[in-house]
Amino acid sequence: MKTAPLLENHNAPLVLLSGTLCNDRLWQPVTEQLNVSHVRCYSLNNADSAHALANELLDVLPLRFCLAGFSLGGIVALHMLALAPERIAKLALLSVNPFRDAPDNAERRRAAVREAANQGMTRWLTDTLWPRYVAPHRLNDTLLYRTVVQMAEESGLETLARQTEVAISREDHRQLLASFAAPTLILNGAHDVICTPQHHLAIAKAVPHARWITLPECGHFLPLEAPQQVANFMRNWIQESQS
Repeated sequence: MKTAPLLENHNAPLVLLSGTLCNDRLWQPVTEQLNVSHVRCYSLNNADSAHALANELLDVLPLRFCLAGFSLGGIVALHMLALAPERIAKLALLSVNPFRDAPDNAERRRAAVREAANQGMTRWLTDTLWPRYVAPHRLNDTLLYRTVVQMAEESGLETLARQTEVAISREDHRQLLASFAAPTLILNGAHDVICTPQHHLAIAKAVPHARWITLPECGHFLPLEAPQQVANFMRNWIQESQS
């Protein structure tokens, strides 16, 4: 018997927000296994603040939607929650840092954009970000590496500059999670040195009813490192919203 697609005839489509230097390729291995009938993926490249990106998305999305954000996408998702909690049917946060950025990080982040411009995106990412992106045992995974580099090259330097400003200007919206009663999923990797387990513990403490899962063999890039596991957890999350 054929299984009906998740969210079929549902008024709340699945909205997926990508991270820094990411596009639809990030989510493709997950959505291929999810069997979701209504899904929209967004690359965050049209504004230089989380507040502006959140407003831009809320202007084009339906009145109700299921929202999942990865890394920078999770930051924007939390800003959307702050602006319009009644429109979010449920929330999933993957590899997210919920805190404000430290003021002394701003110049370091902007200097990194200049370094990427001088060195070229691939060389800069390979030398600075790739060693921190995935679990140690995946560092020699050529296919995974090529996917991450391809997304970065397709995103480009201008997008990196804008997304850097989003990270710098982000706000801490954890206090709003306490009153958010909809199903909430938190996913992180045990080897993530960018958005650490402690970052996700802070989110879990803010939303006690959330389901928090740490993937023991993953780093930061959960949707690419463990798409089957992520799809399984997200499938359960989607079905919970329909129960």
